[in-house]
Amino acid sequence: MMDFTPMFCLQNLVKCCLILVTISPTCGTEEISENERYKIEGKVTIPAAVDQDWIASTRILVDGGEFLGFLKNDGTFSVNSVPSGSYMVEVSNPSYVFEPARVDITAKGKIRARKINNVKSSANSPLVYPLRFKSRGKAGYFQAREQWRITDFLMNPMILMMVLPLFLIMVLPKLVNSNDPETQKEMQNQMNIFKPNNQMPDMSEFLSNLFGGGGKKPSKSKSKPKRT
Repeated sequence: MMDFTPMFCLQNLVKCCLILVTISPTCGTEEISENERYKIEGKVTIPAAVDQDWIASTRILVDGGEFLGFLKNDGTFSVNSVPSGSYMVEVSNPSYVFEPARVDITAKGKIRARKINNVKSSANSPLVYPLRFKSRGKAGYFQAREQWRITDFLMNPMILMMVLPLFLIMVLPKLVNSNDPETQKEMQNQMNIFKPNNQMPDMSEFLSNLFGGGGKKPSKSKSKPKRT
């Protein structure tokens, strides 16, 4: 049988007190941390929208959907039960595009918003809080088909090769003063460059002499003097 002496009871009582002392602080901190929840608020507007059908298909995604929010009839939203930390807030809509924002919540509940800079993460561009999301335009899922234009025809290389020489032939003579004697002489000298030189041998004759052993030289007949 177990001996329930006063000493034994005292030891057990001390052990129970120590266990309660070690457990109670952790429980308190867990309850406090669980109660520290905040909410992210804002408003979404689409200036180009004619009706309010886009509100039903719009969602507010916090960190890619870890926390989800919906829009009210006036376009406002509130995402509740968000702990302290840094979150990316996005507006998801199948027809319109919105620029995301980053929201920082401190342990004391102070909330600030800033732009997201993927190129330079250290850049700090503050935004107004509560958030204000405005549509940048409609989402483009398809690329517009290329249409025929007259400039495509005019900028064709083959067309340029035909039009530019014709343009130069027609315009340049009008730009140059052909009545000036010096100008006429200079133009004549330039044209003589393209004319074949009479002193140069014919290419066909040169090749026939080279591969045919040369042409026969005409023999000169010596005329004898006539006796009278």
